[in-house]
Amino acid sequence: MRPSNQTLALCVVLFLVAAPVSQATVTCGSVLSTLKPCISYLQGSGGPSPPGDCCGGVKSLAGAASSKPDKQTACGCLKTAAQKLKVKTNRAQTLPQDCGVSLSVPISPSVDCSTIS
Repeated sequence: MRPSNQTLALCVVLFLVAAPVSQATVTCGSVLSTLKPCISYLQGSGGPSPPGDCCGGVKSLAGAASSKPDKQTACGCLKTAAQKLKVKTNRAQTLPQDCGVSLSVPISPSVDCSTIS
């Protein structure tokens, strides 16, 4: 028995509807709560180096933001937070390095998040 054209068309439509869509699983809420221990350091009122719980948050974010949508979402959240919280740009830029973490998302009030891949 050969499937009809309608059956084949229905199968194609169902396949396209069920195909996974690349969406971010990282949210602004999770990014901000993860990096909350870094705020005083980033604003310059903390000590000369980031606190341990801050670096733990940076490491956590580095592990969570692995896909392009996650990185772009995290970037947008960090950009907005950096602008609102008036973070020290030099501390924000060196935070991942200071924590010994490779973070593919810059912490900057002026980054173009659409260029993050």
